[in-house]
Amino acid sequence: MNIVEKIASIEDMSSCVGASDEQIMEAEKALGLKFSDDYSACLRAFGLAAVNGHELTGLGKTSYLNVVDVTETERKNNTQISGNLYVIEKTNIDGIIVWQDMSGIIYTAEPGCNIKKVCDSLSEYIDL
Repeated sequence: MNIVEKIASIEDMSSCVGASDEQIMEAEKALGLKFSDDYSACLRAFGLAAVNGHELTGLGKTSYLNVVDVTETERKNNTQISGNLYVIEKTNIDGIIVWQDMSGIIYTAEPGCNIKKVCDSLSEYIDL
């Protein structure tokens, strides 16, 4: 089962309208990176989504969930974060931010702290 099927099958899920390929490319350009395949698939299918208690960033009009806005803000808040990472979730717990890289690996970081790997994929992360 791919990530889109997995998220769509979860009872505790809500989403918005999916993003276009053009919107995804514009967001990648704005951040100077490429999204992982699983995150891009989610953006196309859902725009942004809340699933299993995770409020994932995405592409939509809501600034506090917009991946570009949130990533730019959090990069300023934690200068130790590499430019090849983007925010997939602000947990609102102790300032913990969840990041993903182009290969799909998921990391967490507290403000001003180094990142640590927590999962190999978005699919694994939403099961936490």
